[in-house]
Amino acid sequence: MNFLIRSRDAFARAGFNVALMGNASDMRTLNPDLRITQAHIDDIRAIVAEIRKRQTGPLWLVGTSQGTVSATAAAVAMGTEIDGVVLSASVTDRRWSLGAVPNQDLDKVLVPVLVHHHKRDACRVTQAYLAESMMKKFTHAPVKKFIELDGGENPTGDPCEALHYHGYIGVEDQAVAQMVEWIKDPKP
Repeated sequence: MNFLIRSRDAFARAGFNVALMGNASDMRTLNPDLRITQAHIDDIRAIVAEIRKRQTGPLWLVGTSQGTVSATAAAVAMGTEIDGVVLSASVTDRRWSLGAVPNQDLDKVLVPVLVHHHKRDACRVTQAYLAESMMKKFTHAPVKKFIELDGGENPTGDPCEALHYHGYIGVEDQAVAQMVEWIKDPKP
């Protein structure tokens, strides 16, 4: 029920080719600390290389929640091998994991960065105010932006799960539209 998986068709309708990355067969449980390992980054690099063989358009990494740990680690390691990165519901609690986005070398990200959060995300490790404060650390990103949206309805379950505001419940189309618009024309 992950936000990006639920929204894949909306990205496709916007004209994007979408490739979803699941856990590697040798890493069935992908905890945050594994997401910053060289083996995981090598897996992402191999997927990016395969996609590049199949299409010539821009290639952006988009991660949500723990996926922001992976997307950030890859962006740090891959430099301009990718065209940009979108981090939604970023892992912002530095104490939770070494891989928390603010713990990574954000000054090594060399591509456009969009950090996107839901104002009412109540997950203790993805707090929006911390996401906004980490923006200044993307010192070498050619353009960066923080977008916070509000709205949605009927959140259910754990506030750190996909069917709560953490997963953009009820505002998926609005979140996708904001991300798509920015990816197509990144502006501060």
